[in-house]
Amino acid sequence: MGRSHRDRFAGLVVLALLPAALAACGSGGQDGKDAPPSGKAPAEEAAAKSRERVQAYLDALTARDAAAGRSQLCAPMHAAFDSAATGPNGDFADHFTVPEATITEVRSGPNGQEVSASITVAVGSRKAARSLLFTVTRTGADWCISGEVPGEPVVEATADPAEPPPPSPVPSQ
Repeated sequence: MGRSHRDRFAGLVVLALLPAALAACGSGGQDGKDAPPSGKAPAEEAAAKSRERVQAYLDALTARDAAAGRSQLCAPMHAAFDSAATGPNGDFADHFTVPEATITEVRSGPNGQEVSASITVAVGSRKAARSLLFTVTRTGADWCISGEVPGEPVVEATADPAEPPPPSPVPSQ
């Protein structure tokens, strides 16, 4: 076989194998066929993963573990969290304690899953209920908290009405 015949043969082999090679280089599950089955519908999985992330953050808040709380956040939020979380009004400020934190609702929102939570913030003997709204988004194969803002005001006084209310914690964004 001459050199031109070998070159043609090699070219034909490459052309014959090209469709199979390109099929293997696909988007890796963009159509959902290659994604590992979770046993849940996409909406159910989104709600469950969002609830898990926010619950882990609330657990970290209750335990006063800023590193564990930070690990629940999306990477773009880390710098803001680092500068504000343990500051005077941050979620993990030394003078605040969070004796109770519960998730009240999980729903789809315009920027991802929205998770509402109610927390009880204590400063000394004074306590106040606060509402927070977390936004949880999917980044690749994982989920993370991409936003935290104060939620609707909660009216629940547990301290002496003659005392001023405890300061509100500022979101750690």
